[in-house]
Amino acid sequence: MEHQVMGRRTSRLIKPVRGWSEDLPDPEEEQRVYPRLIRVNEINDVWMEIPRYVNYGWGGQWFAAWVSILAFGILFSLGLFPDFFSDISSFLLGSLLIFPSVSLVIYIFRSALFEPRGAPVRFNRKQQKVYVYEYKKSIWPWARWPVTIKVFDWADIQGERVEMSGHADWGHRVYCAVCRPGTYQVVDRFVLTWTVGSIHDVYGLWSACCQYMQGKAVSDKPLRTDTPPDWTPFRTVRWPEEMDKASRAVPEWSIK
Repeated sequence: MEHQVMGRRTSRLIKPVRGWSEDLPDPEEEQRVYPRLIRVNEINDVWMEIPRYVNYGWGGQWFAAWVSILAFGILFSLGLFPDFFSDISSFLLGSLLIFPSVSLVIYIFRSALFEPRGAPVRFNRKQQKVYVYEYKKSIWPWARWPVTIKVFDWADIQGERVEMSGHADWGHRVYCAVCRPGTYQVVDRFVLTWTVGSIHDVYGLWSACCQYMQGKAVSDKPLRTDTPPDWTPFRTVRWPEEMDKASRAVPEWSIK
């Protein structure tokens, strides 16, 4: 069933998001849906931060982590027996297997323990800018997985909804398309929220972001306050100090 409640049947954007379902209302328009945040880390008169939690996959990562440990343990125990390294070919084979096995274990546990949870987006309505927390994950576990903060002008952003229909990823997702100033030519894009089940929740989220950036009141009581199922004992989101300050700053020209 198509949901064309809010948008047109064809996108106004040049190069709409893959799987496009509809354009969301223009950010400067009067929003017709009651604004309601799904989750919120902080909201005040200057800036608002919302987390972006991925709702699936963490259980599978932990399962893969323990399976990899078991497999590595079996391989390592075989190496303890003299017969395993009784000839040069067995020795070379064992040596070649150990390094990729260790790398795989490190990669899986690094993903399960240290991959950023709920990588956030900050909206600074005094600056009219959006700060997007992103990280680049490499398949090489020994490399650094750097954090980058993308900064966009709110005036250049348009909202898009995508309806997901996968077995593990079913529901609705919102993307923000970043356009060239004064056009609908998309030059970048980021996820505003990963998949949620209710279409009304994503409409409410988009409305809340728009109204907040318009300087209107938005409730600090989100729909969800429970802890997402992506447990890790570590704090995985760490804003670079300089960008942390910049994203929360009040520009001098706005101080009366």
